[in-house]
Amino acid sequence: MSEICRKFAAGAAIAVAALLSAGPVEAAGASWVAPPSEQDVAAAVKAAETTRAISFATSNFRQVGHTDPGRITLEHKGFPVYTLNADFVTAKPGAPAGVLRAIAVTATAATGAKATLRAAPDQAAPGGWSVGNVLSGNDEETLSARLRPGSVLLNEPQINGWYDLGRDGVVLLQASLPQSPVGQFTPIAEYQQQVHSRYADKLPGSDYQRGGGIGFAQTLQRDTGPAGSLVVALIVVGSAVAIGGAFVAWRWTKRRISPK
Repeated sequence: MSEICRKFAAGAAIAVAALLSAGPVEAAGASWVAPPSEQDVAAAVKAAETTRAISFATSNFRQVGHTDPGRITLEHKGFPVYTLNADFVTAKPGAPAGVLRAIAVTATAATGAKATLRAAPDQAAPGGWSVGNVLSGNDEETLSARLRPGSVLLNEPQINGWYDLGRDGVVLLQASLPQSPVGQFTPIAEYQQQVHSRYADKLPGSDYQRGGGIGFAQTLQRDTGPAGSLVVALIVVGSAVAIGGAFVAWRWTKRRISPK
C-alpha cells in the first residue's frame, strides 16, 4: 500500500497519461456526461463502509493528525466526481467534457477531522466497487453543495481546478492556477478550446512529448494553503522557463492512501 502526502512538497512528481494524439479544434456541441446509476452510487457507498476501507481512513487520520481518530462515521451519500476527458481535449466530435472518475464518500473522525474515501468500479470486488484511496479533507462534498441544479462536479487536475459542469458550460469553483475568474461562466465550446490550447500539443506522440516534455496528467489534486500555492507557482515558473511556458501537472501534498 503506497502512501502519497497531499500537502505540497518540493520536487513534485508528474505522470503522463496514455492519450490519443491531438486533432484540430472543432467547436461542436459536446454530449452530456454518463451519470452513475443509483445502484452504482449505493454500491460505492457500501464499499466505503467495509472494514478494509475504514482501515484506510484510520491510517489517513493518524498520519495527518498524528493521533488516534477514535470512532469514524461515514456520510451515507456518494458524490460523483468527473475528470477532464482526453477525447474532449482532442475535440473528438460529441465527446463529453468529463468522464466519471470516482464516487466520493466523506468520513469524519471523532476529532471532527474529515477525509474522503474514493470508490471506483472494481469487477473483482463484491458489489463491483472498491475504495482505491483516501484523501484528507472533504472538498468533493463541499464543492458538490455549490453546484447548480443539474450540474456535476468536474476536476481539471492539471491546474487543480474544480468546476460546476452543466450542459451549457462550466463555472470555475476553485483552482490553484485559475485560467478564468472564479465564478465566471464559460460556454462549453469555449472551454473545449481552452483545454485544447492548454494540453492538446502535449499528448503522447506530439513533438513536445518526443522532445522529452512533460504533459497531460490526471492526478487528483488538493490545495492546502499559501505554502502549497507558492510551491505550485515556483514549479510553473521554473517549467515555463524550461519548456516555453507550458502548463504542468504535479502531485499534491494532502495525504493519500492507496491499496495498490
